[in-house]
Amino acid sequence: MRDVVIVGGGPVGTMLACVLAVRGLDVQVLERRTEPSMRSRAIGIHPPLLRVLEDIGVGGAVVSRGTHVQEGSVRCDGLDLGRLSFADLPTRYPFIVTLPQYDTEFLLRARFEQLRPGCSRGGVTVTGIREHPDHVEVLTETGESVPARFVVAADGATSRVRDVMRIGWTSLGRRETYVMGDYADTGALGDTAMLFFERGGVVESFPLPGGRRRWVAMTDFLATEATSGDLAGIIRHRTGVEVGDPRGVASAFAVQQHLASRLSAGRVAFVGDAGHQISPIGGQGMNLGWLDAVALAPAIERGLAEPREAVSALAVYGRRRRRAAVMAARQAGFNMNMGRPATGLRLGARNALVRALAQPPANALLARAFTMRWL
Repeated sequence: MRDVVIVGGGPVGTMLACVLAVRGLDVQVLERRTEPSMRSRAIGIHPPLLRVLEDIGVGGAVVSRGTHVQEGSVRCDGLDLGRLSFADLPTRYPFIVTLPQYDTEFLLRARFEQLRPGCSRGGVTVTGIREHPDHVEVLTETGESVPARFVVAADGATSRVRDVMRIGWTSLGRRETYVMGDYADTGALGDTAMLFFERGGVVESFPLPGGRRRWVAMTDFLATEATSGDLAGIIRHRTGVEVGDPRGVASAFAVQQHLASRLSAGRVAFVGDAGHQISPIGGQGMNLGWLDAVALAPAIERGLAEPREAVSALAVYGRRRRRAAVMAARQAGFNMNMGRPATGLRLGARNALVRALAQPPANALLARAFTMRWL
């Protein structure tokens, strides 16, 4: 019987698999997809996680392949409201790395294959969970039963494991919609992350490897038919910036934050979007899920070493990480609220707040918050 079965082979599930495998645990990953996803919403990798990626053997590749963002800038109506530097953070990696999610997943999958050859299975659809006092069975649509001492649900916001275990799933705040696209980087903005808090809604931009730049604009509705040209027009109208040639198609998405009622149930734990769904912009959701993985690994080790403490160890993990998820959701909700359309007194108040937050000592605390150092 395996130590751990992880349901979901995305960036969070595979990262957890690597963390556990490096610690010597017997781990298997079950993934519904048969081919890797080429969607790339999450691009930012924050300093606390770069050290973890180094510990599991992929940090060097991530840092060398990615673009290093050491500064963020906020503008409105063509004027600088403030700048935020990550260069003075007390860390070995005083920057945020931007790398498309599919590249990050590729590195993690390759590393897990090195650590546990043949232990990642694709094309497996989980249909149920059967609990026992000392282990858990994962049931699949083919009738197979996969036993393990612990099961981890990393199967995303529509988690099947969460559903079959009847874990509550509560909406937080209001729904927001965006259009996203990649364009050739003209070089005008350097390697700075940009927030344009404009009257018509926020526009965000981040540099990417390969001479590209990611642009995201808040919209009034889910514009599923929007093209790269449409997004370029929104950017031009709100910010005055002319983007380069499109690199791929634009895509619309909605952000509705959610939180599970609990992040553990017996010998089953929930990580990433299976336990909490926050804005994916800037990699917030992926990084929060990775922090879950880092916190869960020692809890599982304790449960294996002291079987009588297995359920309580996961319960402590669940309480702590749920509190962290609440904090992250509040921060993301604040960010989304700041980005909504504003005019008149609200616009003036928002800009004054941004200017105040960009000054010492608030700017140091803000840098820590945006790099998720307190989660």
